[in-house]
Amino acid sequence: MASFIGRNRPLDRFTPLDPQSASEAKYRLPLKTRMRRNRKADWSRRLVRENALTADDLIWPLFIIEGEKQREPVASMPGVERLSIDEALREAELAVKLKIPALALFPNIDKQKRDERGSEAMRDDNLVCRALTAIKERFPELGLIADVALDPYTSHGHDGVMIEGEIVNDETVHLLAQQAIVLAQAGADVVAPSDMMDGRVQFIRNTLDNKGMNNVQILAYAAKYASAFYGPFRDAVGSNATLKGDKRTYQMDFANGDEALREVALDIQEGADMVMVKPGLPYLDIVWRVREEFGMPTFVYQVSGEYAMIEGAAKNGWIDGEKAMIESLMAFKRAGADAILTYFAPRAAEKLAHDA
Repeated sequence: MASFIGRNRPLDRFTPLDPQSASEAKYRLPLKTRMRRNRKADWSRRLVRENALTADDLIWPLFIIEGEKQREPVASMPGVERLSIDEALREAELAVKLKIPALALFPNIDKQKRDERGSEAMRDDNLVCRALTAIKERFPELGLIADVALDPYTSHGHDGVMIEGEIVNDETVHLLAQQAIVLAQAGADVVAPSDMMDGRVQFIRNTLDNKGMNNVQILAYAAKYASAFYGPFRDAVGSNATLKGDKRTYQMDFANGDEALREVALDIQEGADMVMVKPGLPYLDIVWRVREEFGMPTFVYQVSGEYAMIEGAAKNGWIDGEKAMIESLMAFKRAGADAILTYFAPRAAEKLAHDA
Protein backbone atom coordinates (compact mmCIF):
# COMPACT_ATOMS: atom_id res chain seq x y z
CA MET A 1 0.00 0.00 0.00
CA ALA A 2 1.45 3.36 -1.03
CA SER A 3 2.29 5.97 1.61
CA PHE A 4 0.74 9.40 1.12
CA ILE A 5 1.79 12.94 2.04
CA GLY A 6 -0.13 16.16 1.48
CA ARG A 7 -3.20 15.90 -0.79
CA ASN A 8 -3.30 12.41 -2.29
CA ARG A 9 0.34 12.52 -3.50
CA PRO A 10 2.03 9.16 -3.28
CA LEU A 11 5.37 9.38 -1.50
CA ASP A 12 6.90 6.94 -4.01
CA ARG A 13 6.35 9.47 -6.82
CA PHE A 14 8.77 12.01 -5.22
CA THR A 15 12.11 12.45 -6.96
CA PRO A 16 14.82 11.13 -4.68
CA LEU A 17 17.23 13.67 -3.19
CA ASP A 18 20.47 13.95 -5.13
CA PRO A 19 23.59 13.00 -3.19
CA GLN A 20 24.58 16.64 -2.62
CA SER A 21 21.15 17.55 -1.20
CA ALA A 22 21.21 14.48 0.98
CA SER A 23 24.59 15.51 2.29
CA GLU A 24 23.33 19.03 3.03
CA ALA A 25 20.33 17.60 4.86
CA LYS A 26 22.61 15.40 6.88
CA TYR A 27 24.68 18.33 8.13
CA ARG A 28 21.95 20.96 8.35
CA LEU A 29 21.95 22.74 11.70
CA PRO A 30 18.65 23.59 13.44
CA LEU A 31 19.32 27.35 13.32
CA LYS A 32 16.48 29.86 13.49
CA THR A 33 18.85 32.78 12.94
CA ARG A 34 21.30 32.71 10.06
CA MET A 35 23.21 35.97 9.78
CA ARG A 36 24.35 35.08 6.27
CA ARG A 37 20.82 35.28 4.85
CA ASN A 38 20.99 39.09 4.75
CA ARG A 39 24.35 38.90 2.98
CA LYS A 40 23.30 36.59 0.16
CA ALA A 41 22.68 39.28 -2.48
CA ASP A 42 23.84 42.81 -3.25
CA TRP A 43 20.33 44.30 -2.94
CA SER A 44 19.93 42.77 0.52
CA ARG A 45 23.34 43.91 1.72
CA ARG A 46 22.51 47.44 0.61
CA LEU A 47 19.19 47.45 2.46
CA VAL A 48 20.69 46.43 5.80
CA ARG A 49 23.91 48.47 5.55
CA GLU A 50 24.40 50.44 8.76
CA ASN A 51 26.69 53.20 7.53
CA ALA A 52 27.09 55.11 4.29
CA LEU A 53 29.99 57.05 2.81
CA THR A 54 29.32 59.92 0.42
CA ALA A 55 31.21 62.91 -0.96
CA ASP A 56 29.45 64.96 1.74
CA ASP A 57 31.72 63.30 4.31
CA LEU A 58 34.98 64.42 2.68
CA ILE A 59 37.33 67.36 3.19
CA TRP A 60 40.22 67.71 0.73
CA PRO A 61 43.55 69.01 2.12
CA LEU A 62 45.66 71.03 -0.36
CA PHE A 63 49.29 72.14 -0.08
CA ILE A 64 49.95 75.65 -1.43
CA ILE A 65 53.21 77.11 -2.80
CA GLU A 66 54.26 80.37 -4.44
CA GLY A 67 54.49 80.86 -8.20
CA GLU A 68 52.32 80.17 -11.21
CA LYS A 69 51.52 76.93 -13.00
CA GLN A 70 53.46 75.05 -10.33
CA ARG A 71 52.69 71.45 -9.38
CA GLU A 72 55.38 69.81 -7.26
CA PRO A 73 54.96 66.12 -6.41
CA VAL A 74 55.34 65.22 -2.74
CA ALA A 75 57.68 62.24 -2.96
CA SER A 76 56.47 60.60 0.24
CA MET A 77 52.78 60.99 -0.75
CA PRO A 78 52.26 59.44 -4.21
CA GLY A 79 49.59 61.33 -6.14
CA VAL A 80 49.72 64.43 -3.92
CA GLU A 81 51.23 67.70 -5.16
CA ARG A 82 52.09 71.15 -3.85
CA LEU A 83 50.13 73.67 -5.90
CA SER A 84 50.50 77.30 -6.83
CA ILE A 85 47.34 79.33 -6.28
CA ASP A 86 46.25 79.15 -9.93
CA GLU A 87 46.57 75.36 -9.84
CA ALA A 88 44.72 75.24 -6.52
CA LEU A 89 41.84 77.00 -8.28
CA ARG A 90 41.70 74.12 -10.75
CA GLU A 91 41.43 71.66 -7.86
CA ALA A 92 38.77 73.82 -6.23
CA GLU A 93 36.76 73.64 -9.45
CA LEU A 94 37.09 69.85 -9.38
CA ALA A 95 35.97 69.79 -5.74
CA VAL A 96 32.81 71.68 -6.67
CA LYS A 97 32.17 69.30 -9.57
CA LEU A 98 32.62 66.28 -7.30
CA LYS A 99 30.43 67.86 -4.59
CA ILE A 100 33.20 67.81 -1.99
CA PRO A 101 31.99 70.32 0.61
CA ALA A 102 35.27 71.85 1.75
CA LEU A 103 39.00 72.28 1.23
CA ALA A 104 41.64 72.60 3.95
CA LEU A 105 44.69 74.69 3.02
CA PHE A 106 48.28 74.22 4.23
CA PRO A 107 51.23 76.34 3.06
CA ASN A 108 54.83 75.59 2.19
CA ILE A 109 56.47 78.98 2.39
CA ASP A 110 59.97 80.11 1.47
CA LYS A 111 62.59 79.42 4.12
CA GLN A 112 63.61 83.07 4.09
CA LYS A 113 60.16 83.97 5.47
CA ARG A 114 60.41 81.63 8.46
CA ASP A 115 61.55 83.04 11.78
CA GLU A 116 61.54 82.21 15.48
CA ARG A 117 58.03 83.61 16.03
CA GLY A 118 56.36 82.60 12.77
CA SER A 119 55.72 86.24 11.94
CA GLU A 120 54.59 85.49 8.38
CA ALA A 121 51.49 83.74 9.79
CA MET A 122 50.15 87.08 11.00
CA ARG A 123 50.59 88.93 7.68
CA ASP A 124 47.31 89.55 5.86
CA ASP A 125 48.96 89.05 2.46
CA ASN A 126 50.68 85.76 3.21
CA LEU A 127 50.42 82.77 0.89
CA VAL A 128 47.41 81.13 2.53
CA CYS A 129 45.50 84.41 2.80
CA ARG A 130 45.98 85.05 -0.91
CA ALA A 131 44.89 81.50 -1.71
CA LEU A 132 41.79 81.80 0.48
CA THR A 133 40.76 85.05 -1.19
CA ALA A 134 41.29 83.71 -4.71
CA ILE A 135 39.31 80.52 -4.09
CA LYS A 136 36.48 82.21 -2.18
CA GLU A 137 36.01 84.85 -4.89
CA ARG A 138 35.83 82.18 -7.59
CA PHE A 139 33.89 79.51 -5.67
CA PRO A 140 31.93 81.18 -2.85
CA GLU A 141 29.89 78.03 -2.26
CA LEU A 142 32.97 75.97 -1.36
CA GLY A 143 33.84 75.71 2.34
CA LEU A 144 37.37 76.82 3.21
CA ILE A 145 39.19 75.59 6.31
CA ALA A 146 42.41 77.31 7.36
CA ASP A 147 44.98 75.75 9.66
CA VAL A 148 45.89 77.86 12.70
CA ALA A 149 49.39 76.91 13.83
CA LEU A 150 52.86 78.34 13.49
CA ASP A 151 54.87 75.29 12.40
CA PRO A 152 54.88 76.08 8.64
CA TYR A 153 56.15 79.58 9.52
CA THR A 154 58.75 79.02 12.26
CA SER A 155 62.45 78.47 11.67
CA HIS A 156 62.44 75.70 14.30
CA GLY A 157 59.39 73.83 12.93
CA HIS A 158 57.30 73.98 16.10
CA ASP A 159 53.69 75.07 16.47
CA GLY A 160 54.48 77.89 18.86
CA VAL A 161 57.04 80.39 20.11
CA MET A 162 60.22 78.80 21.42
CA ILE A 163 62.06 80.45 24.31
CA GLU A 164 65.17 78.71 25.66
CA GLY A 165 64.02 75.41 24.21
CA GLU A 166 60.48 75.61 25.58
CA ILE A 167 57.33 76.10 23.49
CA VAL A 168 55.64 78.81 25.53
CA ASN A 169 51.88 78.52 25.73
CA ASP A 170 50.27 81.89 26.45
CA GLU A 171 52.37 84.05 24.14
CA THR A 172 51.75 81.54 21.37
CA VAL A 173 47.99 81.75 21.94
CA HIS A 174 48.04 85.50 21.35
CA LEU A 175 49.82 84.99 18.03
CA LEU A 176 47.40 82.24 17.00
CA ALA A 177 44.48 84.58 17.56
CA GLN A 178 46.12 87.16 15.30
CA GLN A 179 46.64 84.47 12.69
CA ALA A 180 42.99 83.41 12.94
CA ILE A 181 41.86 86.98 12.30
CA VAL A 182 43.85 87.43 9.08
CA LEU A 183 42.69 84.03 7.83
CA ALA A 184 39.05 84.84 8.52
CA GLN A 185 39.37 88.24 6.87
CA ALA A 186 40.89 86.58 3.80
CA GLY A 187 37.91 84.25 3.35
CA ALA A 188 38.27 81.28 5.69
CA ASP A 189 34.88 79.94 6.74
CA VAL A 190 36.49 77.78 9.42
CA VAL A 191 39.67 78.36 11.40
CA ALA A 192 41.23 75.17 12.68
CA PRO A 193 43.72 75.50 15.55
CA SER A 194 45.96 72.44 15.33
CA ASP A 195 48.65 73.64 17.75
CA MET A 196 47.43 71.98 20.98
CA MET A 197 48.16 75.03 23.17
CA ASP A 198 46.01 75.29 26.31
CA GLY A 199 43.19 77.83 26.14
CA ARG A 200 43.61 78.73 22.49
CA VAL A 201 40.02 77.95 21.43
CA GLN A 202 38.52 80.35 23.96
CA PHE A 203 41.00 83.12 23.15
CA ILE A 204 40.46 82.72 19.39
CA ARG A 205 36.67 82.65 19.85
CA ASN A 206 36.72 85.83 21.93
CA THR A 207 39.05 87.57 19.50
CA LEU A 208 36.89 86.67 16.51
CA ASP A 209 33.73 87.79 18.27
CA ASN A 210 35.30 91.08 19.31
CA LYS A 211 36.10 91.69 15.63
CA GLY A 212 32.49 91.00 14.64
CA MET A 213 33.37 87.59 13.16
CA ASN A 214 30.93 85.59 15.25
CA ASN A 215 29.90 83.44 12.26
CA VAL A 216 33.41 82.12 11.65
CA GLN A 217 33.48 78.50 12.81
CA ILE A 218 36.19 76.87 14.88
CA LEU A 219 37.27 73.32 14.14
CA ALA A 220 39.45 72.36 17.09
CA TYR A 221 42.13 69.73 16.69
CA ALA A 222 41.00 68.64 20.12
CA ALA A 223 42.70 65.26 20.41
CA LYS A 224 45.91 65.52 18.43
CA TYR A 225 48.52 62.94 19.28
CA ALA A 226 52.32 63.12 19.04
CA SER A 227 52.51 60.62 16.21
CA ALA A 228 55.00 59.04 13.83
CA PHE A 229 52.34 59.20 11.10
CA TYR A 230 52.90 62.91 10.32
CA GLY A 231 56.21 62.53 8.50
CA PRO A 232 55.01 62.92 4.89
CA PHE A 233 52.90 65.98 5.84
CA ARG A 234 55.98 67.66 7.29
CA ASP A 235 57.74 66.94 4.01
CA ALA A 236 54.86 68.58 2.17
CA VAL A 237 54.94 71.80 4.21
CA GLY A 238 58.72 71.84 4.59
CA SER A 239 58.88 71.60 8.38
CA ASN A 240 60.67 68.22 8.54
CA ALA A 241 63.96 69.86 7.64
CA THR A 242 63.56 72.60 10.25
CA LEU A 243 61.98 70.72 13.20
CA LYS A 244 64.14 70.78 16.29
CA GLY A 245 63.33 68.00 18.74
CA ASP A 246 59.80 66.64 18.94
CA LYS A 247 56.33 67.86 19.90
CA ARG A 248 55.60 65.68 22.91
CA THR A 249 55.39 68.61 25.34
CA TYR A 250 52.17 69.83 23.71
CA GLN A 251 50.76 67.04 21.54
CA MET A 252 49.17 64.10 23.33
CA ASP A 253 50.79 60.87 24.49
CA PHE A 254 49.51 58.07 22.25
CA ALA A 255 49.11 55.81 25.29
CA ASN A 256 46.28 57.96 26.64
CA GLY A 257 42.55 57.76 25.98
CA ASP A 258 40.83 59.42 28.94
CA GLU A 259 43.01 62.49 28.46
CA ALA A 260 41.50 62.91 24.99
CA LEU A 261 38.05 63.26 26.51
CA ARG A 262 39.33 65.97 28.85
CA GLU A 263 40.89 67.84 25.94
CA VAL A 264 37.69 67.62 23.90
CA ALA A 265 35.53 68.71 26.83
CA LEU A 266 37.68 71.80 27.34
CA ASP A 267 37.56 72.78 23.67
CA ILE A 268 33.78 72.43 23.63
CA GLN A 269 33.48 74.58 26.77
CA GLU A 270 35.74 77.16 25.12
CA GLY A 271 33.51 77.46 22.06
CA ALA A 272 34.60 74.89 19.47
CA ASP A 273 31.92 74.25 16.84
CA MET A 274 33.50 70.98 15.72
CA VAL A 275 36.20 68.77 17.20
CA MET A 276 38.75 66.57 15.52
CA VAL A 277 40.80 63.48 16.30
CA LYS A 278 44.21 63.14 14.66
CA PRO A 279 45.59 60.72 13.43
CA GLY A 280 42.74 58.55 12.21
CA LEU A 281 42.94 54.79 11.76
CA PRO A 282 45.18 54.08 14.79
CA TYR A 283 42.75 56.13 16.91
CA LEU A 284 39.31 54.82 15.96
CA ASP A 285 38.68 54.07 19.62
CA ILE A 286 39.12 57.76 20.40
CA VAL A 287 36.78 58.78 17.57
CA TRP A 288 34.15 56.42 18.95
CA ARG A 289 34.55 57.61 22.54
CA VAL A 290 34.41 61.29 21.60
CA ARG A 291 31.28 60.85 19.48
CA GLU A 292 29.53 58.78 22.14
CA GLU A 293 30.51 61.04 25.03
CA PHE A 294 29.75 64.46 23.56
CA GLY A 295 27.49 64.04 20.51
CA MET A 296 29.40 66.92 18.92
CA PRO A 297 30.25 67.14 15.20
CA THR A 298 33.32 64.91 15.24
CA PHE A 299 35.89 65.05 12.46
CA VAL A 300 38.91 62.83 11.88
CA TYR A 301 42.10 63.34 9.89
CA GLN A 302 43.35 60.43 7.81
CA VAL A 303 46.88 61.72 8.03
CA SER A 304 49.72 61.62 5.54
CA GLY A 305 51.34 58.48 6.97
CA GLU A 306 48.08 56.55 6.72
CA TYR A 307 47.64 57.69 3.13
CA ALA A 308 51.27 56.84 2.28
CA MET A 309 50.99 53.32 3.72
CA ILE A 310 47.93 52.49 1.63
CA GLU A 311 49.39 54.07 -1.50
CA GLY A 312 52.77 52.41 -1.01
CA ALA A 313 51.26 48.96 -0.56
CA ALA A 314 48.99 49.49 -3.56
CA LYS A 315 51.88 50.63 -5.77
CA ASN A 316 53.70 47.41 -4.91
CA GLY A 317 50.66 45.29 -5.71
CA TRP A 318 50.32 44.09 -2.13
CA ILE A 319 46.75 45.34 -1.67
CA ASP A 320 43.92 46.60 -3.84
CA GLY A 321 44.34 50.35 -3.35
CA GLU A 322 40.83 51.38 -4.39
CA LYS A 323 39.16 48.87 -2.09
CA ALA A 324 41.51 49.70 0.80
CA MET A 325 40.77 53.40 0.32
CA ILE A 326 37.01 52.95 0.63
CA GLU A 327 37.31 50.44 3.47
CA SER A 328 39.51 52.79 5.48
CA LEU A 329 37.13 55.71 4.97
CA MET A 330 34.12 53.61 5.92
CA ALA A 331 35.93 52.64 9.12
CA PHE A 332 35.85 56.29 10.17
CA LYS A 333 32.12 56.48 9.53
CA ARG A 334 31.55 53.29 11.47
CA ALA A 335 33.49 54.75 14.40
CA GLY A 336 31.16 57.76 14.40
CA ALA A 337 33.02 60.42 12.40
CA ASP A 338 30.89 63.08 10.74
CA ALA A 339 33.60 64.22 8.33
CA ILE A 340 37.00 63.02 7.17
CA LEU A 341 40.02 65.03 6.09
CA THR A 342 41.69 62.80 3.54
CA TYR A 343 44.07 63.08 0.62
CA PHE A 344 41.90 60.45 -1.05
CA ALA A 345 39.00 62.92 -1.25
CA PRO A 346 38.87 63.47 -5.04
CA ARG A 347 39.48 59.82 -5.90
CA ALA A 348 36.98 58.62 -3.33
CA ALA A 349 34.36 61.11 -4.52
CA GLU A 350 34.85 60.02 -8.13
CA LYS A 351 34.54 56.35 -7.21
CA LEU A 352 31.47 56.92 -5.06
CA ALA A 353 29.79 58.87 -7.89
CA HIS A 354 30.66 56.13 -10.36
CA ASP A 355 29.36 53.37 -8.11
CA ALA A 356 26.15 55.19 -7.17
